[in-house]
Amino acid sequence: MSGNLAVIIMGAKSDYPHAERIIEWLDYFGIRHETRIASAHKTPEKLLAILAAQEGRDDNVAYITIAGLSNALSGMVDFATAFPVIACPPPCDAFGGADIFSSLRMPPGVAAATVTEPRNAAFFVAKLFAAGDESLKARIRAYHAEQREKIDRDEDSLRGTSGDKGAAR
Repeated sequence: MSGNLAVIIMGAKSDYPHAERIIEWLDYFGIRHETRIASAHKTPEKLLAILAAQEGRDDNVAYITIAGLSNALSGMVDFATAFPVIACPPPCDAFGGADIFSSLRMPPGVAAATVTEPRNAAFFVAKLFAAGDESLKARIRAYHAEQREKIDRDEDSLRGTSGDKGAAR
């Protein structure tokens, strides 16, 4: 294997601001990534060509798909590859948020995971790759330690400013 690679596939360029939030966290964990645009509805041949080309490379891949409204992208990518797929749909007020169901409800044998928070999509990819990467495991553990320390600092600052020393009221 050449290395770990997260491939972000967006249904449209308008999804890029959402992708940027994922990229920020992939960079944080030191995960190589590339970004593509292809639509399962509008350019299915292009999507399949991207996936076929990727399958021929020597990378350990995780796909992150970004598509809203009617998310055929994640299901199509998932069924066309043996690599894991994480659907990370952008927030949308259309249909009262019910468009999320097109990411959640997949047919049998189509196992795209759905993670709605961009940071967590990148974190999920990091955990997938950490199974075979000790340095990535260490970065995840360091991130967890940072989060614990932040909670402790926040509590200390709250108790220091409010005069509340944790006593029951």
